[in-house]
Amino acid sequence: MPETVRLTINGEAVEVPSGTRVAAAMLLAGAVCRTSVSGEPRTALCGMGICMECRAVVNGVPQTKTCQLACQPGMSVETQQGETWR
Repeated sequence: MPETVRLTINGEAVEVPSGTRVAAAMLLAGAVCRTSVSGEPRTALCGMGICMECRAVVNGVPQTKTCQLACQPGMSVETQQGETWR
């Protein structure tokens, strides 16, 4: 396993240690996971996938729980904008 993983967060290349969760990588990059319908920034809260605050768009898939997902080489992550939980 490589020591670091390179991925893209909101269009910026980021390199993090292997095993880093996507939510943690987003915090390290200064990005929030999502914005609420009212535009408030949100990020991981519980770290267990229960609170749903960590949802972001990963490889084009919205509503992905980033606190439960390890970073993978070449992964594309985007802040999710103003969507409600469905």
